Amino acid sequence: MPKIAIIGGTGIYSKDTFKVESKVCPDTPYGKPSDDILIGKMNGVDVAFLYRHAEDHHLNPTEVPYRANMWALKMLGVEMVISACAVGSLQEEYAPGDLVIVDDFMDFTKKRDLTFIDDGAVHISLPEPFCPHMSEVFADAAKKLGITFHRGGTYLCIEGPRFSTKAESNMFRDYADIIGMTVVPECQLAKELGMCYCSLATVTDYDMWKDEPVDTKMVVDTMARCLHYISKLLETGIPNIIPGRCGCSDSAKSAGSLEHLKLLP
Repeated sequence: MPKIAIIGGTGIYSKDTFKVESKVCPDTPYGKPSDDILIGKMNGVDVAFLYRHAEDHHLNPTEVPYRANMWALKMLGVEMVISACAVGSLQEEYAPGDLVIVDDFMDFTKKRDLTFIDDGAVHISLPEPFCPHMSEVFADAAKKLGITFHRGGTYLCIEGPRFSTKAESNMFRDYADIIGMTVVPECQLAKELGMCYCSLATVTDYDMWKDEPVDTKMVVDTMARCLHYISKLLETGIPNIIPGRCGCSDSAKSAGSLEHLKLLP
């Protein structure tokens, strides 16, 4: 079974490079995942792929069953999760079309299930939320492919589904570099399960602070123009990912979340 999973949207991978061999949609204690989990090979590596918002994109960011998604991947044996997502920019230097390999986040969500632990206090430490090994792998791949990218950036996660107001956007500029709607709670749920998590974020717009109105068409159009390089980035980087190379699972072990969730062998 695959040790690497991609969570993203339609077009993130090329059907020429990701050969689907099977699909599963397991039951979890938190319901079904967003959609069938596709299992196949990318550049010779076993990979699972999950549509975050469902293949037809009918789930808004609040409705995504984050706990079911991450639990289902864990049950498949996944150890490394790659998130591909679209974001707005809060800083001039993070331009539309750029790739951001995220290294930190801030949580401004309001209505989400943020933990698997419903019957006790387990405190996960997140000094380094995103996997340094996978981040370095994709930075090297981006250099090789000539992709304009930023090695690091703080992702501010809002509830959505609406975009920010101008006042909010200007305030958020004091806190972060990019803004999106999905890293929370995906990242921290992965950490509770002892999984590595990496975010490859494509900048699609300048949010609202730049006096350039943002709408869904702008986001979709920019993302569509960038899909080819995202697909090539995944194809190039994934064979160089080595499960167990980092210490991402240490926080789950020290906090006791795996033991609490009865996930230890």
